[in-house]
Amino acid sequence: MTSESPAPLIDPFGRAVQYLRVSVTDRCDLRCVYCMAEDMSFLPKADVLTLEEIDRLCSAFVKLGTRKLRLTGGEPLVRRDVMQLIRALGRHIASGDLDELTLTTNGTMLFKHAAGLYEAGVRRINVSMDTLDPHKFQAITRWGKLDKILGGIQAAKDAGLKIKINCVALKGVNDDEIHRMVAWCGEQGFDLTFIEVMPMGDVGEGARLDQYWPLTQLRAELETRWTLDESDHRTGGPARYVRVRETGQRVGFITPLTHNFCESCNRVRLTCTGTLYMCLGQEDAADLRTPLRMSDEDGPLIDAVRDAITRKPKGHDFLIDRQHQGPAVPRHMSVTGG
Repeated sequence: MTSESPAPLIDPFGRAVQYLRVSVTDRCDLRCVYCMAEDMSFLPKADVLTLEEIDRLCSAFVKLGTRKLRLTGGEPLVRRDVMQLIRALGRHIASGDLDELTLTTNGTMLFKHAAGLYEAGVRRINVSMDTLDPHKFQAITRWGKLDKILGGIQAAKDAGLKIKINCVALKGVNDDEIHRMVAWCGEQGFDLTFIEVMPMGDVGEGARLDQYWPLTQLRAELETRWTLDESDHRTGGPARYVRVRETGQRVGFITPLTHNFCESCNRVRLTCTGTLYMCLGQEDAADLRTPLRMSDEDGPLIDAVRDAITRKPKGHDFLIDRQHQGPAVPRHMSVTGG
């Protein structure tokens, strides 16, 4: 950074935007029933930013005060040579300009990349895993193998990475497993976050209303067995945490539907095509690929980022009920970045 750092990004509601989530690919090697259709059509590779362009975009955000950078997908680790990008972004950790470089993964490639992630400066990862039952896991992911994921998680643990498990609450699917998940995460030393189904994209499985399980109900069920102590712990994301007295680990709740978490939102999302979404649940977006490619200087790009932040909305409009059974936004979660 220069000695005179640019002014930070402040949205119209006075929130400092310091957290960038970057989808490095829309592709994934699983097809989770709440996230994707089985016959997904992915972006042509020609439309996707190069790794060098993603690095330049991320670095521009770091100049503008971004302190946390999360790589997502699709599945980020299926992108060819993605470790080159992660190692390059690690320089911002080494310089102190970035507080955290992390990623969300389905775990299928952790057996291969866990040690490299740690060497690049990653210290914490989120692993998406909705069940500990191998048959359910294959049904939810359509073709995933649980033992491969568990092996990858162990590799990440051995490499020194701190792990948080992300579990989407699915009514009639994994609602009988929540106590087991809490107990297992406690045994492993992992934090756990439960997430409500988000109405994004057509998943080809009928109404999401059938999948939706409010976390108010889930938490009430947890409290029949566990002692949940309120916590002020924050990771920069939307989860609200409690500590499970019996295990010592934290459990988080991400509730886009039952409790809108937008009042403290400090996040924006960048897709692998260079589109910036100022809100996960709104369609307004900014094209950053054009200013990125029109000049080797960052001036036009930074101007475009600043203009986009002036349009960041107060919150999203997610709804699931009998009148709102379709997706709130047409794009899939994998396009925007999980």
